[in-house]
Amino acid sequence: MKLSTRDAPAYFAKPDPSKAGLLIYGQDAMRVALRRQEVIKALVGPEGEEEMRLTRISAADLRKDGALLLDAIKAQGFFPGPRVAFVEDAGDGLSEVIGTALGDWQAGDAAIIVTAGQLAAKSKLRKLFEDAPHAYATGIYDDPPGRAEIEAALKSAGLERIPLDAMETLTALARDLDPGDFRQTLEKVALYKLGDETPLTPDEIALMAPASIEAGVDDVIAIAADGKAHEVGPVLRRLAAQGATPVSLCIAATRHFRTLHMVAADPGGPGAGIGKLRPPVFGPRRDRIQRQASHWGMVKLERALTLLLDTDLTLRSTATVPEMAVMERALLKLAWMGRR
Repeated sequence: MKLSTRDAPAYFAKPDPSKAGLLIYGQDAMRVALRRQEVIKALVGPEGEEEMRLTRISAADLRKDGALLLDAIKAQGFFPGPRVAFVEDAGDGLSEVIGTALGDWQAGDAAIIVTAGQLAAKSKLRKLFEDAPHAYATGIYDDPPGRAEIEAALKSAGLERIPLDAMETLTALARDLDPGDFRQTLEKVALYKLGDETPLTPDEIALMAPASIEAGVDDVIAIAADGKAHEVGPVLRRLAAQGATPVSLCIAATRHFRTLHMVAADPGGPGAGIGKLRPPVFGPRRDRIQRQASHWGMVKLERALTLLLDTDLTLRSTATVPEMAVMERALLKLAWMGRR
């Protein structure tokens, strides 16, 4: 049977032990792995693997010995409790072997959990689970997690009673990070707040969030937009050492100043313009964009965009120029422009 993306999170948290199994497929291996871990833990409990109630079978091993899965679901362990036979990274070539195990499954056998990469609608493996009345198939897509998923992840990490501004920051962070990094960030936040009864703040979340080149690029653009010319050079040199390119910096700066221009150009003012951005922005980034748009105004922002367009043309030209120096000069000009 098909398990819709709407119903899947609830099923992952509390799977039906009377069903034979579940196929989880998707292009993002990390997202698939996180969901697989969640559903297996819900079935066998936190001690399931130590009690040998979880059998892991790789696709390569199953191709060599097709009886491995059937033996695993029928085997009886030393410890009481539900059991799981997990097949990792399966494909259509294993649909016959897995189909045999599904057909022979009976109540009391180990649940069959299968993960796979992206599967087409006509995939044999996908149709096997979708057509089975006692099994489910669900796809994991690259959409950012919704509020319900974030709240479930927070609860799993031991974080409750999150203030609205902190929740908005976490929602924005969930869109920017891959699922594994986001889950690790939540665990770090939970550890940081262990024994601390004060409300979680956006600044505390920012301290726990992983650093990246993208975050550094945002930092240097924000520094220029805030008129802090003396900070541009050191941050830019650090970004260059991390592998950031002048063209990517110019593209990011242009995108940021276009956003500021859209906010400033709204007839209702920056306060109204910030609410019309799509996708919407939240937390500290929202406050920064609104403040910068109000400070710069439309006229100076148009001059800034002209400067960035000229810089982009210079960087993409065939002339031999010191590209990072050209980009640094452009950011310094923006910082000086913003201070006038």
